[in-house]
Amino acid sequence: MEYRVEYSKRRTVSISVKDGKIVVKAPHKASEKQIAAILEKHQRWIENRIAEDAARNKLEAGLDEQKIKELKRNAKIYFAHKTAEFSEIMGIKYGRITITSAKTRFGSCSSRGNISYSYRLMLYPELAREYVVVHELAHIKEMNHSPKFYAIVESYLPDYKDRKRLLKL
Repeated sequence: MEYRVEYSKRRTVSISVKDGKIVVKAPHKASEKQIAAILEKHQRWIENRIAEDAARNKLEAGLDEQKIKELKRNAKIYFAHKTAEFSEIMGIKYGRITITSAKTRFGSCSSRGNISYSYRLMLYPELAREYVVVHELAHIKEMNHSPKFYAIVESYLPDYKDRKRLLKL
C-alpha cells in the first residue's frame, strides 16, 4: 500500500484518502513502524474510502459547467421543497437553505438552523436525498450523532440505514 506521510507538530496520526491517494499526517516522533501498524489496523477503512472515492469520481464523470449549473438549479428547487415538506412533518423550524459544491459532505446544519446541501446529492437516488434532508433537520433538535439523534431520524425514516447506504454508491 503506497502512502505519503506529512510530519508536523501534532499529537495523533490521521489518515485521509483523496483521489485514490493515501495521506498520513503524523507527529514528528512517529516511526515508520508505528505508521505501518496504524495503516494495517485501518486497512479495511482505507480500502472502503478508496472504493467510495472511485465510485464518486465515476458518478461525476462527464459533468461539465452546464450540467453543474443545471444540477445546482434543480438542487435549489428540490431541497427547498423537500426541506419544507419534512420540516412540517417533523415539526421543526429551520433557517436558510444553501446549495454548495462540497464533494464529501452531503449536508450540514448550523447551530442557527441553517442547512446546506451539496448539489452532488442530485446524482443520488431520491431515497438517499430524503435521508439527508431528515438527517439535517434532526440536527436542529439534536446537534450530534448520538443514539438519541438516530432515534429521531428513525422515527421519520424507519429504513434510514438502507437509505444511508445509497450514499456509498
